[in-house]
Amino acid sequence: MEEKILVLDFGGQYNQLIARRVREQRVYAEIRAYNRITPQEIQAAGYKGIIFTGGPNSVYLDDSPHVDPAVFKLGIPVLGICYGCQLMAHTLGGLVTAAQDDSAREYGKTETCYDTSCALFKGLPQQGISWMSHGDYMAKVPEGFALVGHTKACPNVAIADEKRGFYGVQFHPEVNHTQYGADMIRNFLYEVCHVKGEWTMDDFCQRTVTQLRQKIGQGRVLLALSGGVDSSVLAALLAEAVGDQLTAVFVDHGCMRKNEGDEVESAFAKWNIHFVRVNAQERFLNKLKGVTDPQAKRRIIGAEFGYVFLDEALKFGITKEDFFAQGTIYPDVIESGAGDADVIKSHHNKLLPKEVVEQFQEVLEPLDHLFKDEIRQLGRELGLPEYLVSRQPFPGPGLAIRILGDVTREKLDILREADAIFREEIANSGCTDICSQYFAVLTNAKSVGVMGDGRTYENTLVLRSVTTDDFMTAEWTRIPYDVLDRVSVRIVNEVPHINRIVYDITSKPPATVEWE
Repeated sequence: MEEKILVLDFGGQYNQLIARRVREQRVYAEIRAYNRITPQEIQAAGYKGIIFTGGPNSVYLDDSPHVDPAVFKLGIPVLGICYGCQLMAHTLGGLVTAAQDDSAREYGKTETCYDTSCALFKGLPQQGISWMSHGDYMAKVPEGFALVGHTKACPNVAIADEKRGFYGVQFHPEVNHTQYGADMIRNFLYEVCHVKGEWTMDDFCQRTVTQLRQKIGQGRVLLALSGGVDSSVLAALLAEAVGDQLTAVFVDHGCMRKNEGDEVESAFAKWNIHFVRVNAQERFLNKLKGVTDPQAKRRIIGAEFGYVFLDEALKFGITKEDFFAQGTIYPDVIESGAGDADVIKSHHNKLLPKEVVEQFQEVLEPLDHLFKDEIRQLGRELGLPEYLVSRQPFPGPGLAIRILGDVTREKLDILREADAIFREEIANSGCTDICSQYFAVLTNAKSVGVMGDGRTYENTLVLRSVTTDDFMTAEWTRIPYDVLDRVSVRIVNEVPHINRIVYDITSKPPATVEWE
């Protein structure tokens, strides 16, 4: 039986990131909602371990998500993270309360001490930085649990009942901000669950191709192709599974980066798939006219994308036997408000009109459990060229959500040129290794300047770059000043109607990567 870990989802923002960290350790992980799987099903599935995720609730409230206590009688090791730790304590006889003072509440990077005799912290230094995010407090830990981690403010940030294989941490080991988090997860897998670690991305690729081939059968697949990494990798995956049963429809909404539409068409012209390009700039600009709210822009673009796609699909005489595929990945899902998570920003591929979806037998989203770096890895497994696999991330709505306020043809032209200069200088400077995603944002703020001894009152442009491996958390990139200087000088000299450049130095969280 294949080794696998169950990630039990209680509605936190980082749930899929936990699964990803497990997969990084060559162990397959599955995510299931806490109320969608029974202890009997868990037992039958043969999971080697269970991880309880974080979540936004307080375990002592009646309407908070809980777990069947029988889970703790299965003989399967359990790791509780944040809410999951408090849930374990609450269920097994401990006491969790709201923190009575600010000292018991912990948020952000926190110096933490570990008991390295505990299997969870084996081989780690005795101190490190952990990422805290909790306002509740374990006033009493359950019988049989030892305190194995503490901070200056909190004596019980980690607990363990090693005899039963139960561990809990009030911080988030899955995020990059926790210094030795990956090591803790590895220890849980190998020291506690005793896995062998034989799962690879190649396994995922082969299994997914087989599943798609079986599901699609002799049907056709129409793929909504944006030209980005995600949909490109999905095109390769589907081509591997069903070959010329695939038709890729590239909807060019006129909000692409400079020359990008032509580049996408050129790249896919070489593939053994049916490729259709739809130039729909006027249609999208008309729909966006006068719209300033970012969520409204996303909804309009997402819906119109679906309608344009459907118009093209109908030309092929689609039937209820055909499938619709799109390159949704997990950050799209979670930021759009999956499960109990908050909506951070709605992604266009999660906003398809119902009447579009109903035309097809099923919507295929086989990449919706993967992160961006895993998508790139999968692309390499499929033999895609590196220039396509390493392509800069680009949101489905394109430049429309990098223009604050209403979207016009003139603003798109201004931003296209400025963005192209920024990306060109980053490439020329050799900074692409440290810049995971970089782009320009045209704000709706104007400021006074002086050019040619004359007063100007023009647009402010923001440069944004982040460094990350998963896009769930990100640091702002420390681009050398001389590079930023060259970018600034070139843009104000070469692009009309911009007289001020600023650089965004906000990480995620509290910001998101995109501005809208």
